[in-house]
Amino acid sequence: MKNTRIAAQGLVLLGCGKMGSAMLAGWLDRGMPPDRVWVIEPVPSLWLRGTGVHINADLPEAPAVVLVAVKPQMMGDALPSITALGGGETVFVSVAAGTSLASFEEAFGANTPIVRAMPNTPAAIGRGITAICANASGQGALGEAAALLSAVGEVVSLDSEAQIDAVTGVSGSGPAYVFHLIETLAAGGVAEGLPADLAMQLAKATVAGAGALAMQSDDDPTQLRINVTSPNGTTQAALEVLMDEASGFPALLPRAVAAATERSKELARG
Repeated sequence: MKNTRIAAQGLVLLGCGKMGSAMLAGWLDRGMPPDRVWVIEPVPSLWLRGTGVHINADLPEAPAVVLVAVKPQMMGDALPSITALGGGETVFVSVAAGTSLASFEEAFGANTPIVRAMPNTPAAIGRGITAICANASGQGALGEAAALLSAVGEVVSLDSEAQIDAVTGVSGSGPAYVFHLIETLAAGGVAEGLPADLAMQLAKATVAGAGALAMQSDDDPTQLRINVTSPNGTTQAALEVLMDEASGFPALLPRAVAAATERSKELARG
């Protein structure tokens, strides 16, 4: 990863749990020098200790980027250690759910470049998708933030912070919906006489393969669905259940996304 600003000024990672570790691993794999990274983490893992980065050491006076990856409930304890870095050219990037740009402006000052990001858990294997937005002072930093976050998957820019709750409902919480689909698809196989381990293997591989095909195919998901649906065949019989307007996916998934979106708004309001 070539970034002359980071090479000169350094990068600070506040919090190195699952998401922070995934991002750090991605940066190091892309060639970021470990000696240009400072990590603040109360309980460093053995993996982190072996990376060669600075751990709980004195921070640079004006790092290029501070990436905040602590849980929202730990924010109050964690932020004081970095508030002195606000008000300058240091870019703050937050992957903490439910913490608004305004909250960070209160901590660091409105003239501080701040980028808010919403990643999801497939970032742990480099297959995540992260949505980003910025305050007025951070608009020029979106490209740098996107380059950093691309280490764990795709990055998309939002038109406004108002969209972040809907993003949470679709991609932030979305992996859990897919995991539950795998659970229930396997349960359906067991109900029809398959051994549990075989049903789970079939369900996992089917969902993973279909997702990969959807990503790589030139056809959209609607056409891919049509391609596998023979008239009056087995797939059509199943889709008549799943596509039922009253009880199938068209009713359930928008309700699920709406529920997650509304909860995201509630959490942001405190």
